[in-house]
Amino acid sequence: MLGKVVIVGVGLIGGSFALALKGAGAVRQVVGMGRSREAMARALELGIVDAIAASAEEAMRGADLVLLAAPVGQTGTILAALLPYLEPGTVITDAGSTKSDVVAAARAVLGARVGQFVPAHPIAGRESNGPDAAIADLYQGKKTVVTPLPENAAGDVGLVAAAWRLCGAIVHTLTPEQHDRVFAAVSHLPHLLAFALVDDIAAKPHADLLFQYAASGFRDFTRIAGSSPEMWRDISLANRDALLTELDAYLAQLTVLRARLAANDGPALEVIYTNAQRARRAWSEAIETAEPTPPQIQEPE
Repeated sequence: MLGKVVIVGVGLIGGSFALALKGAGAVRQVVGMGRSREAMARALELGIVDAIAASAEEAMRGADLVLLAAPVGQTGTILAALLPYLEPGTVITDAGSTKSDVVAAARAVLGARVGQFVPAHPIAGRESNGPDAAIADLYQGKKTVVTPLPENAAGDVGLVAAAWRLCGAIVHTLTPEQHDRVFAAVSHLPHLLAFALVDDIAAKPHADLLFQYAASGFRDFTRIAGSSPEMWRDISLANRDALLTELDAYLAQLTVLRARLAANDGPALEVIYTNAQRARRAWSEAIETAEPTPPQIQEPE
């Protein structure tokens, strides 16, 4: 049982974390902090939080766990505001989609107390934002990656992992560097592509006609372009190097596809499509039969 949990940023991610802990009967009090008074008032009205903190000092007093659920670019600023009131027994974690930059910010701000910060990333989301988007079962059966630091006490890492498990998540462990390389390929690049496609079509003179006939394929491919632009701006820049590597590889693949198409090479296109179909089906089947306790990814030799 957690006594007091503080959520900094009570939107989809932070709000769903709060609702899940409450649903599990695992927390006595949830306190919200945020930039928007309207959002905080709405979170209180919806019962996501039990109280709104008037100051960082008030929020941190007696806190067991603090979740930073704000855009990753704000990590340093938020930690600097919390640090003067950080009690020895309080653990801070985050839900950011990049980890190396978040860790660097935590080290710069927290210094010798960085051991109280346990980075994490829940792999779940929806295209809607704000307190009204929060749902209690957002993390059920979804992965959460914890990226512990050498300075973290085992008990603090265990506390963060246990909190996510109480939300229904399956906890994985990676290093911050592993995390960012993996998610550049399977999360950050797909978001960049979805935003780019919708922006390209929206800029065409006959965009209204195109959107009129866009159907399920377009909807499925571009769903994630409905995500927060501010959040994905920060993620893209924070993981720039790894994302550029993946984008360059994708551009090379597009160049190959264009050459096959220009050459009217149907068999070669079919080989690429078949390989993609096979990999997609294998991935989908692996998700459906995944073991509850997955192996950790190891660094290559």
